[in-house]
Amino acid sequence: MAGESAVARRLALALALGLIVAGCGGGGGSAGSTVPTTAPPSVRVPAFTHVVLVVFENHEATSIAGNPAAPTFNALARRYATMTDYDAVAHPSLPNYLALVSGSTQGISSDCTSCIVEARSLADTLAAAGKTWKTYAEGLPYPGFTGGSAGRYAKKHDPFLYFRDVVDSRARRDRVVPFTRLARDLAGHRLPDFSLVIPNLCDDMHDCSVATGDAWLEAHVVPLLHSPELRGGVVFVVFDEGTSDAGGGGRVEALALGPTVRRGSRFAKATNHYGLLRTIEDAWALPRLGLSRTATPVGRIWRR
Repeated sequence: MAGESAVARRLALALALGLIVAGCGGGGGSAGSTVPTTAPPSVRVPAFTHVVLVVFENHEATSIAGNPAAPTFNALARRYATMTDYDAVAHPSLPNYLALVSGSTQGISSDCTSCIVEARSLADTLAAAGKTWKTYAEGLPYPGFTGGSAGRYAKKHDPFLYFRDVVDSRARRDRVVPFTRLARDLAGHRLPDFSLVIPNLCDDMHDCSVATGDAWLEAHVVPLLHSPELRGGVVFVVFDEGTSDAGGGGRVEALALGPTVRRGSRFAKATNHYGLLRTIEDAWALPRLGLSRTATPVGRIWRR
């Protein structure tokens, strides 16, 4: 199909550029989540220059993989790497976002907008390690906005704003910025070490179609793979939850993209949001938060 051919051409260019540049350069989880009870085997994870985490919404892996409405997702999966046994950990959305950045659902089982968590998160461990972070949230009215919603922006998908030591600090709150700042930071070579990218309620497929989310991925993530900022980095693309109860929150699509990823590779071991957090922590030798301590990090897909 012409559309998929165009996507493939753009991805081929992104891969070629990435290879050229690379050559130059606390609490428990939800009751339903499945987490290893013993320490996982040692897995080699690269010391990424940057990590970008993009989170979509509410689809099982089976509704994305092979879906003709998702040509970009499927082209990226073939070009880079897929985690084929990746589960969300809870329902509804918010507990999964908290798990991704803190290793715990923090006892939350709803999409509350006024609850506050007294716990450590990546905001703490990154800062202690001298690393920077930002959330780029599509539709956020202004940096540090703490309201429950604004148009198609939803706080329930913006996890750092639930942690006491973020919301009580103006400097930290202001690291949660509108998505439009991402292009500016890339152009100014100011991409933080860790970026959480949150599309709005339409572009993340929560309220709109798979095709809408796929078009957003092509428009915003594929160009990101061209950036010299990603020369030693990785872009993870995951879904917060699926529609089943597999692993506590459903079997979801999870991709690893960028020049640090082996082309066409697969990570087939069972893992989940805690394992993805563990992967980021291991890359930068960060203290392990919550259930990431016993989760399986992502391995066998890295070029170095």
